[in-house]
Amino acid sequence: MSTCYANPNPIFQPAMRLIASITKSPNAIVTTTFAHQYVDGTIVRFDVPQACGMQQINDLISPIMVTGATTFEIFIDTTNFDTFAIPGSPNPHDNTCAQVVPIGEVNETLKASLRNVLPFNAT
Repeated sequence: MSTCYANPNPIFQPAMRLIASITKSPNAIVTTTFAHQYVDGTIVRFDVPQACGMQQINDLISPIMVTGATTFEIFIDTTNFDTFAIPGSPNPHDNTCAQVVPIGEVNETLKASLRNVLPFNAT
């Protein structure tokens, strides 16, 4: 059983999310463990430890297109990549938390810049 944890309601948005699956396809579909709250055009980076496979995607970046509350499409061809899988019983010394980390946004959209979730108090 994995001991990975991500806060579903962090103060700073957009936040990293844990990866549940990544398809092997021309435009891969990424599924997160809970709602990602990303918007179209968010640029993400992948942090995938060796224990999860699909090392070819580790440290790659891509803009996304949101397809659901926990899914989004990336513009990376993963057809010939190794299969992604969360290990069933990880070694406690392995970093087995595959993550997707937002690092920017496509400049033409700037949708995320309009979604401030921080508490605001104008006193």
